Amino acid sequence: MSRLFAAPAAAAHAPPIGAGGLLSVTLALLAVLAAIFALAWFTRRARTFGNRAAGALEVLANMPLGPKERAVLLKVGAAQILLGVAPGRVNVLHVLEQPIEVGRPAAAGQPGRPGFSQLLRRSLGK
Repeated sequence: MSRLFAAPAAAAHAPPIGAGGLLSVTLALLAVLAAIFALAWFTRRARTFGNRAAGALEVLANMPLGPKERAVLLKVGAAQILLGVAPGRVNVLHVLEQPIEVGRPAAAGQPGRPGFSQLLRRSLGK
């Protein structure tokens, strides 16, 4: 008679899967998810840190004008330039004579647009 398993004794004595096994798998999954979110947060912070350190070129504000068009206010040195950005095109709309003060939004997203956490809370009914 041929053997179906290489180690039939090991297969006969396999421990039953219970709450302890489910708990360890759940904890491992949560650890992997936490590592992914931590890496994403660190990547975003590092990218923001690098942009702010340069100081010569900074995006002060941007506003969507259509599905693919945007108006972007740039600070280049001491000057401010308003650009029109579309797929394949960037046009200078206006060079501001006197720089304007732009208030920074508290959230990382754009003003008037809900962030991911707000959308998630709304979809969960909280």
